[in-house]
Order: sequence, then structure tokens, then C-alpha cells
Amino acid sequence: MKCKFPGFSPQALTFLRSLKRNNRREWFQPRKDQYETLIKLPMLELIGCLNEEFARFAPHYVTPPQKATYRIYRDTRFAKDKSPYKTHISAIFPRSTAVKREGAVFYFHFTEKELLVFGGVYMPEREELLAYRTLLQERYRELQEILRDSKLRRTCGQLQGEKLSRVPKGFPGDHPAESLLRNKQWYLEKMLDIRAVTSSKLLPELAKHFEMMTPMVEFMNQALAQKRKPQKMMFAAF
Repeated sequence: MKCKFPGFSPQALTFLRSLKRNNRREWFQPRKDQYETLIKLPMLELIGCLNEEFARFAPHYVTPPQKATYRIYRDTRFAKDKSPYKTHISAIFPRSTAVKREGAVFYFHFTEKELLVFGGVYMPEREELLAYRTLLQERYRELQEILRDSKLRRTCGQLQGEKLSRVPKGFPGDHPAESLLRNKQWYLEKMLDIRAVTSSKLLPELAKHFEMMTPMVEFMNQALAQKRKPQKMMFAAF
């Protein structure tokens, strides 16, 4: 039987709205049971349902709900903002081959005001950046073809991400994909109607957008597969 998720209770958004105004342990701790009931447990249920969808169109991104869900508690040790709790509820789905959530991922979050769905690369480390650009230098036409899909453009918009002012050192400045090579991030992102959070539309809307983003996410992750190949061959030799 196909998994169904009815949506979060409207009280979940009311809770987040109140948390934003009262981001203090003295306020949260007496209401922790409300958080568990209104947000945490339904979120785990939603992710379980999303995993059933991923099994259909992107099985390598099925992620245990407890691992996919971000904690609501903020690490304030090195932050100027000492608010102890996050006011957005979020989940991430890295590829099963990823190390420490590296690579292109699927992600979504919601606050009391917005619902965001995301697929791609957001904060890559230096070696990752090099791997993505090496892939794009050689196979940029494949990504361009993916991004030209009219249904993808209608559903998820255009490729986004911060760019350098010039092509990075080691890559030709006159490369036909110089715009892609200048990127520091490569992702698709869409703001959805916040009303979906409290309705049965939430699961199918997230699944629809993730499915559309899958070819782009999988393409970008080929960069990391290529990066690991020499290492695997070296171990095989021993």
C-alpha cells in the first residue's frame, strides 16, 4: 500500500511561530513534548514516505529518517547568534556513497512562512570543487542538455549558485562552458506554497520536485565517483 502523509497540523506552524518569538530554553523545555508530537514525529513519518518515493526514482538517496532529519538544537559555540534552537525544520538526502554528506544532495525545509525544496551542490570543499569543474570541463554538454528540459525549467527554474568573476586557474578562459566553470555552487531550488505543509499535497509536491531534480543531482555526483576511481584501483592492486 502506497504511503500517505496527511500534512503537519496547523499547530506545528503555530509552534514554530511562537518559538521564533521565544527562542529560549526556559520557553522550549516545558513545551518539548509539543515539539515531539507536532513536528519531530510527523517529520520522521514524512521522511519514511519520501524514502518510498526515492526508492522508485532515486534509490541511492534513500536515507534513514533519523539520519535525514536535522536536529532542532543549534551549535552556538562559535556563533554570534546564541539562540539555542533552529526555527526551520529540515531534512537532507545524500547519496548512499557519499562521505559525510558530501556531494550533490536533496534537501527541504519549512518555517512558519516558507517551504523550500533543493537539489544540488551548496557548500563544496576545495577538492570537491575541482572534481565538479573537471567533470564539467569534459562533459558540460550533458548538464546543459539536462537543464534545457522544458518540464524541469517550468517545475524547478534555472540552475542557481554563486559564481567567480573569472574562470578559475587551471581551466581555459575561452572554454564553451566558462559560465558553468565559474560556479562555486550548482543547484536547483524552488519555494513552494506554504499551505502545502499542512495538507496532503506536501508529500507529492516534494516527491515531484525531487524526481525532476534527479538527473541533475546524479550527474553532479559522477564527479565524486570519478575522483574516487584511482583510489579504488590503488587498493585493488594491493
